[in-house]
Amino acid sequence: MWLLMLEAGVALFLLVFIVWWTMPSNKKADRADPPKPLPPKDDVQP
Repeated sequence: MWLLMLEAGVALFLLVFIVWWTMPSNKKADRADPPKPLPPKDDVQP
């Protein structure tokens, strides 16, 4: 009986780990500032 419980526990752990590993991570996108627009070419000073 303990062997079945161990196997079920390992299967549950693997399922949770695979779901966690494949979840998208947007932490960097949330922290990053939006890119600044480039000035028009007419306004560029030599």
